[in-house]
Amino acid sequence: MAAMNDFLALPPTEKRKQFELRALALRDFAGVGPAEPLDPFALAQFAKLLVVDFDQIEELSEESREHLLGAATNEWSGGACSRPLPNGWRIVILNPAHGRQRNRATLMEEVSHVFLGHKANRLAIIDEGSLSPGERGRERVRSLAADDKKEKSSSDIGVIPHPNPLPKREGTRKKIAARDYNQSDEEAAYAIGAAALVPYAALRQMVLAGRTADQIARRFQVSRQLVEYRIKVTHLWALHKGASKPRTQHV
Repeated sequence: MAAMNDFLALPPTEKRKQFELRALALRDFAGVGPAEPLDPFALAQFAKLLVVDFDQIEELSEESREHLLGAATNEWSGGACSRPLPNGWRIVILNPAHGRQRNRATLMEEVSHVFLGHKANRLAIIDEGSLSPGERGRERVRSLAADDKKEKSSSDIGVIPHPNPLPKREGTRKKIAARDYNQSDEEAAYAIGAAALVPYAALRQMVLAGRTADQIARRFQVSRQLVEYRIKVTHLWALHKGASKPRTQHV
């Protein structure tokens, strides 16, 4: 009975409880057990998301490709095209340099957007110089692809031309017009996707058992960083550090 209660436990804050309940619904839909890893690639099919290999993007120039997988590789994780294919599916591109674990988290976020009914409907005119490195990278992926598409409309990948671009001599920082999700939708999709990958009840049980973040990550096939994020937002960090102290002291 105690073990069953552990698996039915929810995070302590109301916000995280709501995220957790939605995540549990996704796990239930996927048919996985309380402590089993969830495969977002399988769920993507139900969300009508077509994961396309980065090498299949024919519209990117070699220079853009080298930039995205080289100097800018840490500035973007991936994303879904805002315009669906004729059959209703949407293309998702993942950063191949990030590895399978990080790709799973990125794809799970996109799956969550679909299951939550989120729409990419916020139009933002952005001064590239004002973006953070991560934001700049994501927009750079979109803008590079748009610049390289010679015969196709750039709206196919969620980027539209700036309606009033600056003359070159008036500034060098690029203006980007992009459709994206609002901040609350982004937060919810990432949080729920992470909770679906690393559910609270099983996470809490493993933390109490003294499992390290790396061990938990291997169990759920995600990155250690994602596990630590889940431990922190669910208020398990103190327990995690306390449980790991005895093991550290004996090393």
